[in-house]
Amino acid sequence: MTARGHILVADDDAAIRTVLNQALSRVGHEVRVTSNAATLWRWVAAGEGDLVITDVVMPDENAFDMLPRIKKARPELPVIVMSAQNTFMTAIRASETGAYEYLPKPFDLTELLNIVSRALSEPRRPLADQRGEEQLEAMPLVGRSGAMQDIYRMLARMMQTDLTVMITGESGTGKELVARALHEYGRRRNGPFVAINMAAIPRDLIESELFGHEKGAFTGAQHRSTGRFEQADGGTLFLDEIGDMPMEAQTRLLRVLQQGEYTTVGGRTPIKTDVRIVAATNKDLRNLIGQGLFREDLFYRLNVVPLRLPALRERSEDIPDLVRHFFKQAESEGLQKKRISSGGIELMKRYPWPGNVRELENLIRRLAALYPQDEIAQEIIESELRTVDSPVAPGGNLLPEDLSISQAVEHYLQRYFASFPGDLPPPGLYQRILAEVEYPLVLASMTATRGNQIKAAELLGLNRNTLRKKIRELGVNVYRASRSA
Repeated sequence: MTARGHILVADDDAAIRTVLNQALSRVGHEVRVTSNAATLWRWVAAGEGDLVITDVVMPDENAFDMLPRIKKARPELPVIVMSAQNTFMTAIRASETGAYEYLPKPFDLTELLNIVSRALSEPRRPLADQRGEEQLEAMPLVGRSGAMQDIYRMLARMMQTDLTVMITGESGTGKELVARALHEYGRRRNGPFVAINMAAIPRDLIESELFGHEKGAFTGAQHRSTGRFEQADGGTLFLDEIGDMPMEAQTRLLRVLQQGEYTTVGGRTPIKTDVRIVAATNKDLRNLIGQGLFREDLFYRLNVVPLRLPALRERSEDIPDLVRHFFKQAESEGLQKKRISSGGIELMKRYPWPGNVRELENLIRRLAALYPQDEIAQEIIESELRTVDSPVAPGGNLLPEDLSISQAVEHYLQRYFASFPGDLPPPGLYQRILAEVEYPLVLASMTATRGNQIKAAELLGLNRNTLRKKIRELGVNVYRASRSA
């Protein structure tokens, strides 16, 4: 049975007050509404209310400034905060100041009612430690899209736990950034954050890197060496590209997760470990399990809290915020203040960004450094996107005209590997090539058929619905294609 309660609502928007009053009353709650923080505080101080729902920005006081007083006076009183300032910092600030839950505006009414029911039924969650404003402002997660709001809220819930988190997503989506956020805003923030990339270490050295080795354990081991587990003790160990971990190391890692201890390579004495594990991959681990390349039992040990980061093309509405953020970073490094024209921004929103946020950041740094004008015109963006990192991009040619398909692939790979002198490129090359080829392929087919989706689907050998989905996902300009033929 759903718990009923006396709910205090504070919001300076009369429409929101009316909607909440009606919705909460309809399911049996007693509701009292106000448009200001002073009245809300008077009710709370008088002992009224079983739950508070409040907007962050009020005419007389910010809810985050009032929350500590509420928690001191009524520590058992759950507070749900709402905000139109839908940033990661808002979600974290809500968690840090002791809010029961954070909801971005516009909110889903059914979801809010479910949260209210849960808040009235469950024991209050522990109040998190306060954090300095300067540290909060330094957190670089950016974006206000629905996909990012889900991530912010999940991160806020995970900050004060030691649950193992599995972060998945394409290369360049910010997996290490999220892992650092979990550490730097969690209860292990005073401990070390140690990262290890499985794809960057020779397979026969991974166990030594993780667990350390004793002197003489193998050829070249001239002294004892500490491993990443020992270095991360009391903090967080980030296992990046976990899908590249060899099977032998997987077996040892599973034993650590099960028993909380390990032995060094060549050692016999068990060593207790106290680390939080955050793993990440751009691979399909379930597919690797089916191929016998990844242990299923280890997968379930690591995948306690799954967190998928969206590709940039899935949250293109965040591009303006990201552009401003990266330009601001460039300013802090001494470069001139810049902006991108509205046409350039729209072009960037349609670009598929195979390199994701990392590719966008590199583009903004290049724009800030190479172009003297204050506003970067659409023509510059179009030119940059035609050449950035690959020979194909929106509006560009699918293949060099004088090359066969096999020669074009070889040409592309030569250019691609040449951009990583002395080192291997990041993993995910197969998907990267597909992403970069798919846009111009669909655009060329739509252009050849003058925008006729039925004929273009037949030309490509795709189902018409599949083509429609790809046009939408890739942001293919159908009007431009129909006019270009």
